[in-house]
Amino acid sequence: MKCLILAAGYATRLYPLTENFPKPLLDVGGKTILDWLVDDLNTSGAIDEFVVISNHKFARIFEEWAAKKKFRVTVVDDGTDTNETRLGAVRDIEFAINRQGLDTDMTVIAGDNVLDFSLTKFLDYCVEKKASCVMRYFEPDAKTLSKRGVLELDGDRVISMEEKPEKPKTQWCCPPFYYYTRKDAKRIGEALEDGCGYDAPGSFIAWLCRKSPVYAMEMPGSRYDVGNLESYTKIRNEYRGITK
Repeated sequence: MKCLILAAGYATRLYPLTENFPKPLLDVGGKTILDWLVDDLNTSGAIDEFVVISNHKFARIFEEWAAKKKFRVTVVDDGTDTNETRLGAVRDIEFAINRQGLDTDMTVIAGDNVLDFSLTKFLDYCVEKKASCVMRYFEPDAKTLSKRGVLELDGDRVISMEEKPEKPKTQWCCPPFYYYTRKDAKRIGEALEDGCGYDAPGSFIAWLCRKSPVYAMEMPGSRYDVGNLESYTKIRNEYRGITK
């Protein structure tokens, strides 16, 4: 299995901190955000390659980081230089799949979140379901729901997903951690041709769940999204690592 890491954003809300440095390599709790994610996933033994999708501006910094890892990490440069010219998450996934000739099951994760639980639990769930999967968590705040991907469920099967809905159908949010079967991953090009959104990473799942079974595991812990300077300071003070 491959693990694709979405790290091609420009994190403008964290300027000047990230003006010349990628957000996924910021320090949280004595490790980079990216190290927390890949070191944990590597313990599963299921990932044979991590593919970091970077923009051109930060590709060399990611390559220097990757060279220090003791397992296989490949950096893919999507060729963009500015926030205005970014490809968007779904197009970055398509770009990496085509560039690397990937033809396998894959986990796709955002490179700017940390978790207090092991992602290996999610991989176990995906293997059990033998289908594409996401995670979900209950969000009580209506304002926050309007800024997230919101899932409609039948049990744990995803019936629909909507990014940033004006009128959310449920209070189940989908964080940016996904699993695509080999068969479903091949449909990203089809999805884009069919009008699938390309900026938000959950847009492909929103399209896919209408075509193929997708299941949602309830998160067994908490997610910390490094969105702006205030949230980064808070997370640095509060994060205690993977405890579940």
